[in-house]
Amino acid sequence: MADSRKARGLAQLAPRDRADRLPNALGFLRLLWAIDHGLRSASRRMHGKLGITGPQRLVLRIVGKFPDLMPSELAALLHLDRGTLTGILERLSAQQLLSRTANEKDGRSFLIRLTARGKLLDREVQGTVEACIQRALAALPRAKVEAAKFVLESVAKELARDAELAGDSED
Repeated sequence: MADSRKARGLAQLAPRDRADRLPNALGFLRLLWAIDHGLRSASRRMHGKLGITGPQRLVLRIVGKFPDLMPSELAALLHLDRGTLTGILERLSAQQLLSRTANEKDGRSFLIRLTARGKLLDREVQGTVEACIQRALAALPRAKVEAAKFVLESVAKELARDAELAGDSED
């Protein structure tokens, strides 16, 4: 009887109050999924506006900062498996936003750099995913941003560790 009254009481809580009562892992996961949903929605809007998705734009922006990256270096930097990155690189190359040149030091590999067209997209633009993230980060003290990065890196490492233990190696 007491359990049913307690359940009814919890059912009458506002969503924010319910969220505050979740255990740490569930509350954090709830926020990660909200971020994932927001990133995917913003990516679709960005594709309509710029012709590229959020992940494609991230690749362009990083290659713009570090030209002549090998795909393996870029995959490691982005925490992506090489197969996922290959698809992104192929789409960006097909749109003539990236060029691939043979790697003189390693004939089995190639280097990635922006084309003239790609350089036009390698600038800060309103309505992009990173513009939204930049606004959010600018409103926070640096120490909180660094703490959040530390937590997110820990979560990413743990997820990668679990995938490796399960045999879901990305390579």
